[in-house]
Amino acid sequence: MLLAATATAQVRVSGTVSGSKDRKAIPGAAVFVQGTNRGTVANNEGDFTITVSNTDTLLFRAVGFKPQRLPLGGTGLSQIIVQIYMQRDSIQLGEVRIQEGRPDRAVINRALRNVRRPTPPPNAVRRAPPPKPLFPVDTIAPRMPVPTIASPVSLIYDQFSREGYQRRKMEEIQAQQKALQAEKERQKYNRNFKDNRGYE
Repeated sequence: MLLAATATAQVRVSGTVSGSKDRKAIPGAAVFVQGTNRGTVANNEGDFTITVSNTDTLLFRAVGFKPQRLPLGGTGLSQIIVQIYMQRDSIQLGEVRIQEGRPDRAVINRALRNVRRPTPPPNAVRRAPPPKPLFPVDTIAPRMPVPTIASPVSLIYDQFSREGYQRRKMEEIQAQQKALQAEKERQKYNRNFKDNRGYE
């Protein structure tokens, strides 16, 4: 039991967090116990105090500085005073241009086109592709070949098939209707001419 108590003894760690070059205090530096949510924040002078287990590892973080670790290594001391020097983190920024006024509409459209669309999840339901037209756009459907002597097969089929007989019958009906309509027009013209009204 004595060995177990010694292995999990509490240590009060205090000290100051400052920069490695200018030795200036870093106010607001965060001190965490690695692997947990426990921690504290340094004051305006960079001083901090935290009570942890002697087997923990302290993690120091600050904006613009590289994170630094301090393993306690199972020390038998009850209080430790440390001085933490943090190194600047080199962050390279690209060129930034500030322009007055509204940007060009073409620039906005080009930027919107370059935005990548989020990829759908693998189990997403995909829409069926639109149906393809039966014939090319802005064209008419191909017509049946007219039976001629040059194509005897189509000529024989037109003469002896049921479809050919129906087509010829339909042509006769259309020709009769056209002749009847022309006769009506002629009779109307003659009647108007006799009544001395001229052609209406």
